[in-house]
Amino acid sequence: MISIRNLHKRFGDTEILKGVDLEIAANEVVAIIGPSGSGKSTVLRCLNFLEAPTAGDIRVDGRLLGYVETPSGDRRRLPEADLNRQRAEIGMVFQQFNLWPHKTVLENIIEAPILVRGTPRDEAVAIARALLDRVGLGHKADARPTTLSGGQQQRVAIARSLAMKPKVMLLDEVTSALDPETVREVLDVIAGLAKEGMTMLLVTHEMAFAREVADRIVFMDDGRILEAAPPAQFFAAPAHPRARAFLDKVL
Repeated sequence: MISIRNLHKRFGDTEILKGVDLEIAANEVVAIIGPSGSGKSTVLRCLNFLEAPTAGDIRVDGRLLGYVETPSGDRRRLPEADLNRQRAEIGMVFQQFNLWPHKTVLENIIEAPILVRGTPRDEAVAIARALLDRVGLGHKADARPTTLSGGQQQRVAIARSLAMKPKVMLLDEVTSALDPETVREVLDVIAGLAKEGMTMLLVTHEMAFAREVADRIVFMDDGRILEAAPPAQFFAAPAHPRARAFLDKVL
């Protein structure tokens, strides 16, 4: 479902990603962990083309992301409208909830399906209400985001991404802005998506959750993937010395 080949990303003279290769199968859940500054979130931002890669290929469901290949083998950047259609296949949930404060919860969820996918309003509303029920917030459809707790806002943000019916979900430290009491309610929603077979790539500092929900753990440091293994193997006996040192500090 996701293929990343030789991904590089530079900001000025600073190289953040230094040749990342990663394949993620359909219905697989992969957790990226590692120290701050290792490039984890940059991988996700390149996968949604919020950051254009400096070099390398990203393909989602077989399609090259962000570019069209010409018969001569050259590439040109996709027009913004075409890029947005690609992004519609890739749901992303951020650390911050990014909800429109002047719109209701329901209005936040239906806007993108109507504007980007052309979903009829009645259909978008029905989908939104079903998703709110799914994340336990059906009773909050007419509320403003500012009246909700952090955990509730993040669950609305997840529902908003799901409303676009994405093929892939990217989740970037989605619990880092939450207080400890509301972390579990968000993690339970993500665990439910994993059980339903959603393809997900998540960056997290919640080691116990990564062990619980992921099919594979990817460990990054200094812009590179140093190790990838099933959770039981990674947490019991990490192979790379840097991974062992990281787990010694965080567990």
